[in-house]
Amino acid sequence: MSVIELSGLTKDYPTGFLHLRRVRALDGLSLAVERGEIFGFLGGNGAGKTTAIKVLMRLMTPTAGTARILGHDVTEAGVRARVGYLPEQPYFYDYLTARELVEYCAELFGYGRAARRARAAALLRRVELDEAAWDRQLRKFSKGMLQRVGLAQALVNDPEVVVLDEPMSGLDPIGRRQVRDLIAGLRASGVTVFFSSHIIADIEVLCDRVAIVQRGRLAHLGRLDELRQRVDASGRLEITVAGASVAALADAVRKVEGARVTATPAGARIEVLTEQHVDAALAAARECGARLVAVQPVRQSLEELFVGEGPRALHAD
Repeated sequence: MSVIELSGLTKDYPTGFLHLRRVRALDGLSLAVERGEIFGFLGGNGAGKTTAIKVLMRLMTPTAGTARILGHDVTEAGVRARVGYLPEQPYFYDYLTARELVEYCAELFGYGRAARRARAAALLRRVELDEAAWDRQLRKFSKGMLQRVGLAQALVNDPEVVVLDEPMSGLDPIGRRQVRDLIAGLRASGVTVFFSSHIIADIEVLCDRVAIVQRGRLAHLGRLDELRQRVDASGRLEITVAGASVAALADAVRKVEGARVTATPAGARIEVLTEQHVDAALAAARECGARLVAVQPVRQSLEELFVGEGPRALHAD
């Protein structure tokens, strides 16, 4: 059984004068998240990530399709007690302190006075919020500090599933590293994590599998190593060489149609359009003293998949 299932999820927003026109934010989105994995939900601003999460958290009703968590439709109230959630832009009662907010959330889940105080302290330590700030009003917190408090409240019910919308938002590099370690620790304890981001580095460090959405549609889905190995459909090849300067190589291969030279730490890479151009590019490179290291198809990076135009054929696990 998948922990999270989205099937044919579609969401239209009314727009224009008298709301007679519709803008489609989600367009038949389907995916499944397995138990115990960290699943990255990647896409640019406006791709539909937050809309999908709001539907999943029952903050929004879909136009069509279904969403399920732990085998239950998201309309079933009982399943929410097993889920932790941090929205992209959380709003907290800013006159409360960090400790009071987390204790309040614990009280909502039925913790007694002593238990909720202990739970709040444990979670604030876990998210590495400075203990000197625990009794400071939230209105005096920075964005990064509020994000840590938000993570603490998302974990207060010891959830089986955690849904995080841009959890690294507003954090400095040290804070981002700490939050990444926290998310990795959740996986180690058996918690399923579904988190959205537009920051590719965070996805690459953490995720077992990723889904990339573009204009509300699923464009790519799979394990990171599989996506990285996806060969560019254009048929281009890259020739890795060493022993010659980039300037000399660029001059040597200028007569090879479509050839491009870029520097690498150990030498240079010559990209050619087709296999028929390889011999000419190699001959030109050898004339300026370069030696061959490798020839292989051009493979798409995760960044190229992220910014790619339009959906492509999918091969999910």
